[in-house]
Amino acid sequence: MRYKGKVVVIGGSTGSGESTLTANVISRIPGSERLVTATTRAMREGEKNGEDYFFLTESEFQKALNANEILIHAYMSDRNVHYGTYRPHLEQALERATVLFANVDIVGTRYFKSNYGATTIFTEPSSLAEVEERLKRRNPSMSSQELELRIKYAKREIETEGPEYDYHVVNANGKLNEAVDTVIEILKKEGYIGA
Repeated sequence: MRYKGKVVVIGGSTGSGESTLTANVISRIPGSERLVTATTRAMREGEKNGEDYFFLTESEFQKALNANEILIHAYMSDRNVHYGTYRPHLEQALERATVLFANVDIVGTRYFKSNYGATTIFTEPSSLAEVEERLKRRNPSMSSQELELRIKYAKREIETEGPEYDYHVVNANGKLNEAVDTVIEILKKEGYIGA
């Protein structure tokens, strides 16, 4: 595997804060970066195209899929949104990054583990109440039905997908630095960064 020891997956349940955790870990590892995923979901306030996601229309996403520019993808039927690993960005990032962090779902996790020998870390909240609080804070206009659905989804992810990961890190409210330190220790143990 050409890029073994280069890719780390930080996945997690809905509302687990894996993006925030990843950003904080990256800030402590010179030359590391996050894999930017393609999506058809609408851009949220404060997000930037090419930095948070590659925001594509349905037809652009389909065109990229047909051109083999989306390596793996998932369709979230409850939200009518596609997500996918954007090959042009992946190839460039693998060449330049010291460590490449991927925030992907379980399909992506399996892909990076089998194709790139990735170490996989599952981020989880300290409780489902914490998930609810984070989702409300992130999207105050979310309907109670959608909120309930997302919490159910988070519970299912923790129970069924969590066991497939190499490591588990609890990312509790107010304890982000502790979670970052835990990830840094894992990366040292796995040889991604020096001790």
